[in-house]
Amino acid sequence: MFGYPGGSTLTLYDDILTSNIRHVLVRHEQCAAHMADGYARATGKIGVCTSTSGPGSTNLVTGVATAYVDSSPMLVLTGQVTTSAIGNQAFQEADSFSLMMPITKHNFRILTPSEIPEAIKRGVAIANAGRKGPVHIDLPSDVQKGEVPDQEMSREFPDSPPLEDFADLPEALKILKSAERPLLLVGGGIIWSNASGEVVRLAEMLMAPVTTTIMAKGVIPEDHPLSLGIIGMHGREVARKAFLEADVILAVGTRFSDRSSGAQSELPISTKIIHVDIDPGEAGKSARTQVRMVGDAKKALQLIIGGLNMSKGETAWTLRIKELLDNCNCNIDIESIPILPQFAIHELNRSLPHDAIVCTEVGQNQMWAAHFFKARYPRQFITSGGFGTMGFGFPASLGAKVAFPDRAVIDIAGDGSIQMVSHEFATAVSENLPVVVCVFNNGWLGMVRQWQKLFAERRYSGTELKDNPDFVKLAQAYGADGAHVERPSELKEALRTGLQAGVPYLIDIHMDPEEDVLPMIPPGGKADSVIRGRCRWK
Repeated sequence: MFGYPGGSTLTLYDDILTSNIRHVLVRHEQCAAHMADGYARATGKIGVCTSTSGPGSTNLVTGVATAYVDSSPMLVLTGQVTTSAIGNQAFQEADSFSLMMPITKHNFRILTPSEIPEAIKRGVAIANAGRKGPVHIDLPSDVQKGEVPDQEMSREFPDSPPLEDFADLPEALKILKSAERPLLLVGGGIIWSNASGEVVRLAEMLMAPVTTTIMAKGVIPEDHPLSLGIIGMHGREVARKAFLEADVILAVGTRFSDRSSGAQSELPISTKIIHVDIDPGEAGKSARTQVRMVGDAKKALQLIIGGLNMSKGETAWTLRIKELLDNCNCNIDIESIPILPQFAIHELNRSLPHDAIVCTEVGQNQMWAAHFFKARYPRQFITSGGFGTMGFGFPASLGAKVAFPDRAVIDIAGDGSIQMVSHEFATAVSENLPVVVCVFNNGWLGMVRQWQKLFAERRYSGTELKDNPDFVKLAQAYGADGAHVERPSELKEALRTGLQAGVPYLIDIHMDPEEDVLPMIPPGGKADSVIRGRCRWK
């Protein structure tokens, strides 16, 4: 449980003393939610966070919304004023129930102690059922002090059966069997359903390349010959070109968001889309969908694999994919001063242990990591997708480290985002969570600056981070350690030292502010408007 106590949760915290729950004391409630989220994404299990009433619960909101958009299961417990004071503008009162309503799967307001078992048991079940997400429970302080009747403690609350609709499976099989240029587009639903093995098996059966959204990075090892990497605004050119050239697209566990697959309007009218999603509101959302199926990604893929019962050899499509991959093999081992972000990711690929977990903040640092870091298995790469929350990565990395204390956990941060949550170095030190934070320090809010540079004639407004602190001294002030890196030759040793330090370790990497995240599809842009920069694909 990740949390921060207050007057309305004194009873809860007193009971923690006699429980087997490990409580991680954060320094800000938003980070409690991010840590619970990081724990959930790293393990596949539910994360738990808690706060007091009023400002405590409002501080949780951004972290809860982040988890909701990315379908991460959490149990969110907030304290509340006494039941008799609700609605009277009491001290530290906020209508947490209403605030959490749009950003959670379900809300409980507990008015009597006998309601607690149902809220907890059903809350956990709801968070993990169907499209996963956070569930909120509002706990008035007087209810926490009451006794729960024994019969309520032992009650069971049966789960509702999942929604499924595989009626169009025969049509999907027919389309896939006749496909000449099939493509698998997979999203975060694959990771939550533990269906990565099925994705690889189906891809090899059909000899179909696989492209992923940023939320599904690592579903297929990114050194696999059928892996195209991520698709989207800052995705790989090979993924975008294969998407446009495919005659059949099997999309599983993805929302078809504007950032990942906004190029649907460019698809030839003959392209067939089969869309599978566990959320009925998402399945078939694209107007281009020919076949819509609703259900768990793992079950859907198993049905498809069983129904196909086929194996393809090398085809003209596989040769075309090899050609595209060869042309998209960028050189990122570029040594220069100031250091280029591509080189920093190259060194991470070389230096990190095979089982390392990589978290990111949001901005240029995130897109460089998503584009160039080679993920090899699910849950290795953890990032904020749909909500794009700056300050997510560092606390999420602490949640992942709580889950896997023996594995290396790295946060790739920007100098803007790390300053939103740098106080959590106190948590990292006091809880003995030796993560490594790589700060891509270019002195700017890099992604906003890039947009101003490319689309606003370099009119830079509110984006230069003047008078940044000495990040290493800042970490050391909390009892952590770190190193400045100004030359490419210094990075390998800094990573080695950080991984062996035994304390949280910050590597301040001085980056070239002129280096943009490219290629990039401008907002509303089409095939002929891609900005490529160093990309060899002209």
